[in-house]
Amino acid sequence: MIITGKYPNLRLRRNRKTDWSRRLTQENTLSKNDLILPIFVIDGNKKKQKIKNMPGVYRYSIDNLSLILNKAIKYKIPMVAIFPYINQKLKNNLGSEALNKNNLVCKAIKYIKKRYKNKIGIMCDVALDPFTSHGHDGLIKNGEILNDETINILIKQALIQAEMGCDVIAPSDMMDGRIGQIRKALDKKNFKNVQILSYSAKYASSFYGPFREAVGSQTMLKGDKKTYQMDYRNKHEAIREVALDIKEGADMVMVKPGMPYLDVIKTIKENFKIPVIAYQVSGEYSLIMNGINKGIIDDRSIIESLSSFKRAGANAIITYFADRIVKKLI
Repeated sequence: MIITGKYPNLRLRRNRKTDWSRRLTQENTLSKNDLILPIFVIDGNKKKQKIKNMPGVYRYSIDNLSLILNKAIKYKIPMVAIFPYINQKLKNNLGSEALNKNNLVCKAIKYIKKRYKNKIGIMCDVALDPFTSHGHDGLIKNGEILNDETINILIKQALIQAEMGCDVIAPSDMMDGRIGQIRKALDKKNFKNVQILSYSAKYASSFYGPFREAVGSQTMLKGDKKTYQMDYRNKHEAIREVALDIKEGADMVMVKPGMPYLDVIKTIKENFKIPVIAYQVSGEYSLIMNGINKGIIDDRSIIESLSSFKRAGANAIITYFADRIVKKLI
């Protein structure tokens, strides 16, 4: 269709004509303050170990954490998230290693706090899947994931992490009622200032594969996690999950995965006005990195993907790209 005659007075392209004008009128800004960097830790000495299907991401031994932390602190990334790769011999049905005060997570917390004080925040996953021989986030009996019995273990795990110096406790297990019980236990032990970031809307997603390989639970997982993680077809259920976690004492909530769930991020932010964290999970990372490595797309696609979270309403993003793109951000 050809438009003839006088053009309309309003031309939206006027605001796009120059770089300065586009910067002046942009609605959302992505900065280094929006980034949380996940770090995988492994036993041993002087290790920097590649991770299959996650090019550019490594497992670090505790004595090598400075390789990644120095960069994170130099560029003022606010927080790191610690995930362990546990020796298979230490895993059992109960995930007992999660309660070992000298396990990999505890060693990492103590190392970071001793070396860097409070220059960077530490977030720790509260769940049993890296520690169990069956790869699930909770205790199992007759094929059922036990909710209340699992919470009793998670409380102890959270208290140990807080005792070691963890700043943000992040329960990712999706057991009902665990936020309230963990908050109560933390307060009772005088960890009143330890924050809780709840994985409130964590979906039973197909995008977790590379992460499960990174923590060593991929080949050990028996069945799936659909009885406790959310159905990816549901959105209103996420509102109920978040509402319960806020009532129980969550300081922040998470939506995981990220890009396939931008509508959920938006809905939660608009309904609750609480800090919302998006997790750009390992499958999302690997898809983008494969495209970059093949020359199909470039690093601009990373910025675009992360900006979509901000546009949807996320306050911050957990992303494996954090150390790669932080220099390009303000």
